[in-house]
Amino acid sequence: MSTSSFPASDRDQAAQLPADHGALPRWDVAELPAPPPFGMRNLMSVIGPGAIMAATSIGGGEWLVGPAAAVKYSSSIFLIATVAITLQVIFNLEAIRYTLYTGEPIYGGIMRLKPGPKFWAVFYSILGFFQLGWPALAGSAAATLFGAWMGRMPGAPDQASQAWITTALILAVVFILSFGGTIERMLEYFAWTMLAVVFLFLITINIAFVPMAHWWQTFTGFFSFSGLPRPIDWGLIGALAATAGSGGLGNLTVTNWIRDKGFGMGSKVGAIPSAVGGHAITLSHVGTVFPTTEANLARWREWMRYVHVDQIWVWGLFCFVGMFLNVNLATSIIPHGTDLQGLAAGAYQAEYLSKIWPGFWFLTLFNGFWILFKTQLGNTDILVRTVTDALWMSSQKARDWRRGIGAIYYGILVVFSVWGVVVIRAASPFQLFKILANMAGVVLLIAGVQIFLVNRRFLPRAVRPPLWREIGLLGCSAFYAFFTFFVVRDLLRSLLG
Repeated sequence: MSTSSFPASDRDQAAQLPADHGALPRWDVAELPAPPPFGMRNLMSVIGPGAIMAATSIGGGEWLVGPAAAVKYSSSIFLIATVAITLQVIFNLEAIRYTLYTGEPIYGGIMRLKPGPKFWAVFYSILGFFQLGWPALAGSAAATLFGAWMGRMPGAPDQASQAWITTALILAVVFILSFGGTIERMLEYFAWTMLAVVFLFLITINIAFVPMAHWWQTFTGFFSFSGLPRPIDWGLIGALAATAGSGGLGNLTVTNWIRDKGFGMGSKVGAIPSAVGGHAITLSHVGTVFPTTEANLARWREWMRYVHVDQIWVWGLFCFVGMFLNVNLATSIIPHGTDLQGLAAGAYQAEYLSKIWPGFWFLTLFNGFWILFKTQLGNTDILVRTVTDALWMSSQKARDWRRGIGAIYYGILVVFSVWGVVVIRAASPFQLFKILANMAGVVLLIAGVQIFLVNRRFLPRAVRPPLWREIGLLGCSAFYAFFTFFVVRDLLRSLLG
């Protein structure tokens, strides 16, 4: 940005703003709003996106992939999960850094890079579809609910009933996302409720039935690595690495929730309104930045304190504890080496615990249902929100549509829901989930490098990350490049016979 067109009194302010705005229009400029004074009472009202992420994250990875990998290889490989969660925390924080400064989700920063917004809007919409366009968790949640109610897991004769339950769950997702004023607010309410229910059950069961010596053995497995016995199922290990955290698109979409919650400059931009109760809410397609004055930087540091609590102590901690509790229970009651496919881990746990008390069959599977359903709810919003924001920021025609961004969001939601009802009848939910999980690693690989470039190029030096954070961000991309290489290699080998 040239300063020659500014009056002399404004040139200092111009020097404090980004020198380059990339392929999208220049940001507006305003002062950074002050956050509420940092304290426990305000923490509970300010944080929330981390809870939505945690409710979405603790799903197929923790209930399906984690136990399957632990029982097959033992918990001593779960340093992979610890490293994955740690690197994804850094990834999330650096994506949020851009949103906190501009009010735009990180997709806005990515679309400012060459070759431009239309390319990246299409690219991430397609990538998002391949990761989350398969209602795998709705199908798994339906099978789990069927098992809890009927006292047995569904078989081939039950496919029609399972498909109808899946359809009902997909419609329930549409209903839930239609209320709350903003979609983020409804997701947040739902997230805190489901996290409380799920963790109360997991903690109670682990304390009651898992010996303390086994707790320590599982815990040490998350901080040590004994190698992978051959043959290595790279598809399973790659899925574990991705889904130990949010897994790809969810890590990017936290910035949309941060904006809609009103963190930092997000309060200057607006939010996606819900269908019921949100008609007065608007959303700008271009963000707003602040001059890096001492007053603004002091407010910036306070906002970052809230972000760190939201991502490290809510999202990161819940992800670690959720994976730990599910793995701790599974390795305690399922024989080592058991090949768990689909819902076998949950069914095995339910059957084992029902021998102690018959009611545990229902409680175990009903808890599994909530784990899977809440993740399907979050994943649906992630995909629909990604495509919606990509259209809104890259297309003038979309912004000129008189019905606004809410109509775009709900139109895409309906199309995706209809697609889900069709495709779930044609494929195995567990096989669909393996596609979802490994595509997440590809997203993390690519987006980690892009976030590094976005923050280097578009953020003033005063709000850029320290060097160790940049190294951690690139380390996240390298970590997922490693797993992607082996997953793709094995896929090509199988296709070539």
